[in-house]
Amino acid sequence: MSHRREFDIAFVGLKPGVHVYEYRIDDKFFTEYGEQDFVNCKADVKLSLDKKTGFIQLQFDVGGSVDVICDRCGNTLTKQLWDEFNLVVKMVEEPEAMNEQEEDPDVYYISRGESHLHLADWLYEFINLSIPMQKMCTEEQYGGPLCNKEVLEKLKQMEDEVMKETNPLWKGLEKFKDLDQ
Repeated sequence: MSHRREFDIAFVGLKPGVHVYEYRIDDKFFTEYGEQDFVNCKADVKLSLDKKTGFIQLQFDVGGSVDVICDRCGNTLTKQLWDEFNLVVKMVEEPEAMNEQEEDPDVYYISRGESHLHLADWLYEFINLSIPMQKMCTEEQYGGPLCNKEVLEKLKQMEDEVMKETNPLWKGLEKFKDLDQ
């Protein structure tokens, strides 16, 4: 992966305290990561870097929008990104060994001799984690002009067919249906 300096922060010269950085991420950012499950990314990331002695606290606030494919009808939907991620970066002598042992995903180790934080991979990860897992039209939008009517009709037909089929496993239980009444 190529080194992209715009997503590096030289923290060595920073005074202790909070420093704020803002990034506008679009589709070009993701080309080095391969094909994504979304397009038309307009992500705004606000990073608050709190430099302390021996460690750095990072808070990523992700906002914006991406276009995804609806899980139900297959049409394009615009989904809002909104999430917050916290990360603690600690400076140690053997960061590789410490990163392998660390169980907390919110803690990352770097070498004491390191002078820059490389943010690109974290930005990639946090934007992807900000996309909702379930990508479907809202109840108000379902069946509306944005939905693919052919796909919805086919799903309805398939559902009706499944409902008509009776599973032989449950056939013997039908006689107990009306016993409570």
